[in-house]
Amino acid sequence: MNDQEILLIKRSQKGDIDAFEELIRDYKIIAFNIALKVLKNKENAEDISQEALIKVFKNIDKFNMESTFKTWLYRIVVNTCLDFTRQNKASTVSIDQPIQSGHEEFYMELEDDKPSPEEALEKKMTKQMVKEAINELEEDFRVVIVLRDLNDLSYEEISEILSCNLGTVKSRISRGRNKLKEIIQKNMTVYN
Repeated sequence: MNDQEILLIKRSQKGDIDAFEELIRDYKIIAFNIALKVLKNKENAEDISQEALIKVFKNIDKFNMESTFKTWLYRIVVNTCLDFTRQNKASTVSIDQPIQSGHEEFYMELEDDKPSPEEALEKKMTKQMVKEAINELEEDFRVVIVLRDLNDLSYEEISEILSCNLGTVKSRISRGRNKLKEIIQKNMTVYN
């Protein structure tokens, strides 16, 4: 954490709402994207990421700076998503339902070298196929894949966020990637 972030945390712990807003400004979109990838529903992701940020504000006085603020915040977002999922186990979302979001540009970026329309379409179809495959993963595997491969968190950060040991994280990531590969290969044979 840098000095500016530490200062904003301390001010937030004293109830300074402006400092808190500045502190989480860069994390809001990431929190939303994590929630969207875990929950697979834009409206739920908006609600749950907001709920998680409210929890962060209400509990910021308990943040003791033993971990990074980012890790602490991500843990709250993931736990809030998992709580929501457990409470709403009966409701399901079809993997055929497209994920529509006003924030789509954050995970559907095209490269700067301006690919041809065919290349852009192929890339979009590949991303969609991967997104659908991720949606088919069991929750434990989906969460670690989202945190590691889509949000570039370290194994240690994921271990801290999920409150499980490093070996478990590595095992889930490995098994999740293998299952993801199997799903994609199965889907590829269906499409061909």
